[in-house]
Amino acid sequence: MDDIVRQAMAKWPNVPDCYGWLGLDARGQWYMRDDRTQALGPFASAAPGARGSLLRHEKLVDFIHRNYERDGEGRWFFQNGPQRVYVELEATPWIWRLHDDGRVASHTGREAGEVSACLTDEAGRVYLLTEAGFGLVHSQDVALAADAIEQGRWSVQEVRAADLPAHYGYVMSPAGQQQAGHQG
Repeated sequence: MDDIVRQAMAKWPNVPDCYGWLGLDARGQWYMRDDRTQALGPFASAAPGARGSLLRHEKLVDFIHRNYERDGEGRWFFQNGPQRVYVELEATPWIWRLHDDGRVASHTGREAGEVSACLTDEAGRVYLLTEAGFGLVHSQDVALAADAIEQGRWSVQEVRAADLPAHYGYVMSPAGQQQAGHQG
């Protein structure tokens, strides 16, 4: 986390959390979701326009990457100064990029470390459990994952995509969870 973020948190400790305004897609891209966009439906839905606006500002994306973390409830967030901005996930909290030399890194550039499990779901998506956590292999890197499997570096376990958040402890939609909590 950036020092300036820590300082802002200390200076303004009671800033309310933000829900629904930031999404991470299955290719590791960030989307900004204003009120109008959120009204179109959940981030992970197929509703036209519900995803929001792709963030292209390189310095903003780098700032998000440096300040992207997980809370104790499995909700992923971006610490934006004193405000915690919870992230809506399309797939998983990490999107893994594979390299020809066998390294695995996240969409944020963080090294994943050792791969302890390789999984595939009913749609053929490939996931990895690593020292850094659980995530989806980027669609452009599935061929490299197939090579690792064929070379015997990874063995595959079959899973149901719907079971993954509970099993690996992450929340797909903190906004949906928060809204459900306020309705009960």
